[in-house]
Amino acid sequence: MINGIDVDALKGVVEQVSNEPESGMTSWGVTTTWHGGTRSDSQISSFSVGGQKIDRDFNIKVDEPLELLGTNEFANPQEYLLSALNACMVVGYAAACSVQDITIDSLRIETKGDIDLRGFLGIDPDVSNGYDDIEYTVFIKGNATPEQFQAVHEAVIATSPNRFNMASPINLDTKLLVE
Repeated sequence: MINGIDVDALKGVVEQVSNEPESGMTSWGVTTTWHGGTRSDSQISSFSVGGQKIDRDFNIKVDEPLELLGTNEFANPQEYLLSALNACMVVGYAAACSVQDITIDSLRIETKGDIDLRGFLGIDPDVSNGYDDIEYTVFIKGNATPEQFQAVHEAVIATSPNRFNMASPINLDTKLLVE
């Protein structure tokens, strides 16, 4: 175990997915239900890996700050989005360092982005309704050289699913069912 990662198990997963690509196919889903105002809950009940359904039971509560007409009881969607980006990259740093026998003493990622509400509120069609730029800084300390950490950093940039998702256009297919 290095950095809380079972390196042998990780290498086993890499070998299995290399030999049987279908075993590495995953599918994720979330069901979000509105609870009035700016409140919603997202239920996670399962995911699948290699065609096998794995039951899960998590609930993510979402709200908006008072200044955006919420009750400020929970983080808002933007905070969850940035948290998901950071958390995905943290997994990448932990795994990449562990495979290289690098022990992490501390790791934190600070991320920020600006959204102009004129876009979201439909006030100005020339204003983006989301982020134009997101900045993040990775602070890492451990038993590696700066060059080794740079190589890990580049590997995380190249392989993080959520970083990829936020940096690349994704096809979003939508349906509306009126009940």
